[in-house]
Amino acid sequence: MTDTRRGSGQTALVTGASAGIGVDLAECFAADGYNLVLAARTESALRQVADRLAAAYHVTATPIVADLQSIGGGTRLAEEIARRGLSVDVVVNNAGYGVAGAFDRSEAAAQLGMIDLNDRTLVELTHIYWPRMLANGRGGVLNVASTAAFQPGPLMAVYYASKAFVLSFSEALWEEARGTGVHVSCLCPGPTVSKFRERAGTGKVRLSKAGTPMPSMPVARMGYDAWQANKRVIVTGTRNRVMASLVKFMPKTTALRVVRNLQSPL
Repeated sequence: MTDTRRGSGQTALVTGASAGIGVDLAECFAADGYNLVLAARTESALRQVADRLAAAYHVTATPIVADLQSIGGGTRLAEEIARRGLSVDVVVNNAGYGVAGAFDRSEAAAQLGMIDLNDRTLVELTHIYWPRMLANGRGGVLNVASTAAFQPGPLMAVYYASKAFVLSFSEALWEEARGTGVHVSCLCPGPTVSKFRERAGTGKVRLSKAGTPMPSMPVARMGYDAWQANKRVIVTGTRNRVMASLVKFMPKTTALRVVRNLQSPL
């Protein structure tokens, strides 16, 4: 029987696919018939996700352990994908992390690692697969940013800046791809139930008490649907959309003080 699902015959590469939004984005693609290449650092969790999605949706799901924070990690991942005889039609750049706290008390390695993973590898993987997407006139890129992308973030300065880069880069590529059949979307979640908060330490700041985090699957579904519709930017949740739109009308000093207050320790 012919598979008539939208993704039939295509493969989506999902980074950060061992937990949270990454797993749920992978499931959205699998449910629509896309084969998967799943990349993350934790082999056991990655293999469990791959086995579950392959069985549930009758697709091929290939787990590849990769350290995408290391310089050249994206290229090494692409080389391994090619070595296995696989191709990639869609790149879902979900891997990333944040670190809460004042810049002067932070570790340089953690701050630079954020730039390497959140931005450098995202650009690296997109650059590798972009020409093939344009040549085929299909596929595309779904980048995961954050509502942090819409303003500077005192007490989480590098993370906010890294996500502003992702948003700007995504919007520019969306325009470059106009009329080609290649889709580009930037998913900007607010607080979401995931392991991100645990690693970042954002569960111990005032922002954590400002509202209830969204479950990761609705966030992923919004991002997936937006990408299929070639919507440039999707902010999840009414409250988050309102806040993101209001920032542009605030004096910059006011926005900075609001964010600093929200990122301050409880």
